[in-house]
Amino acid sequence: MCGNNDGAETDGSQDTSFKATLSMLLKPGEKTYTQRCRLFIGNLPNDISEEDFKKLFAKYGEPSEVFINKSKGFGFIRLESRALAEIAKAELDDKPMRSRPLRVRFATHSAALSVKNLSPFVSNELLEEAFSQFGMVERSIVIVDDRGRPTGKGIVEFASKPAARKALDRCNEGVFLLTTSPRPVVVEPLEQYDDEDGLPEKLAQKNPRYQAEREEPPRFARPGTFEYEYSKRWKSLDDMEKQQRQQVEKNMREARDKLESEMEDAFHEHQASMLRQDLLRRQEELRRMEEVHSQEMQKRKEMQIRQEEERRRREEEMIRKRDMEEQMRRQREENFRMGNFMDRDREMRMNPGMNDMPFGGANQKFPMGFEGQKGPAAGGLMANEMRNERFAQGGPRGMGPGTPGFGRVREEFDGPAKKPRF
Repeated sequence: MCGNNDGAETDGSQDTSFKATLSMLLKPGEKTYTQRCRLFIGNLPNDISEEDFKKLFAKYGEPSEVFINKSKGFGFIRLESRALAEIAKAELDDKPMRSRPLRVRFATHSAALSVKNLSPFVSNELLEEAFSQFGMVERSIVIVDDRGRPTGKGIVEFASKPAARKALDRCNEGVFLLTTSPRPVVVEPLEQYDDEDGLPEKLAQKNPRYQAEREEPPRFARPGTFEYEYSKRWKSLDDMEKQQRQQVEKNMREARDKLESEMEDAFHEHQASMLRQDLLRRQEELRRMEEVHSQEMQKRKEMQIRQEEERRRREEEMIRKRDMEEQMRRQREENFRMGNFMDRDREMRMNPGMNDMPFGGANQKFPMGFEGQKGPAAGGLMANEMRNERFAQGGPRGMGPGTPGFGRVREEFDGPAKKPRF
């Protein structure tokens, strides 16, 4: 038992090392679990279970997709990398399972598209970047010839069918450009070919005409025979097809060259037109900016005029206010002087003895009845001053006390002189 256990442990270690080696087969940057890692397995037993199917591929890593159709005897499995799928195919193809040989093939890519009319400047990376907008791209290849020159064709493989269908519909309905040149790509479903396994003899034998067609071995037809005559006619047909294809290719090449020349001329004309339009647009912008600047300057001038008028109005208002204040001040002074004289006149009327004071000084004697004079200037400062001046000069005409008629004048102002009483 110990020996058996040691053997089991040895087998387990070998499987582990084998799995580690297979994991190293993944190329740098290679995406895992793509459609290219998907295998078709045919001729399965009808009673196979999913567990048995997984055990069949256990040493090739953990699969991401497992599908079995028991009634028709086939299934699909998706492994981690293309290298693992190739190893599994090589080891399991024709392997008997319950007395039935398995058929292992790479499954056709159901989400692959053919891209034509590519510019020489389109690379694998640009092709993937361009088509990534429709969905996840698993692989994108620009096909080149044996010298590495681009052929104008490419392949884009999506992770799902809806993404491929979306890209196909969008590119056919619209115009999809990959470079500056207005050269749209042509997208079509990729034709699937099995160029690895081909048609084995065991599959060819299933054709009902196999025996009749294989009675004669491979040979060259002899001239003058029935085979030779019709073989020549077949070759003539093939030559005619080749010539027509060459003529079509020549016509297409000439049409492409003409279109590229016209496109280049039209592109230069388009650029010139765009430059003219840009120049007109800039001129229009300049004219609009000048109008805006002129309007702004006009607004500034109007604002300056308004500010100047406002400043002048304020100055006039200040001058008018100062004049009014000065007038009010003079009026107050005038009223103050008039009030003083009116008070003095009132005192003189209330104190008649004040008339005995000497005239024109501290002992000034006012004429009797002076305060009773009536007229426009009665009681005012100017009237009092005029009266004082007239009396100081001897009357209204400069008559003094010694002037004839002074008494009459005195009586005219002061009234009749009273005689002293003894």
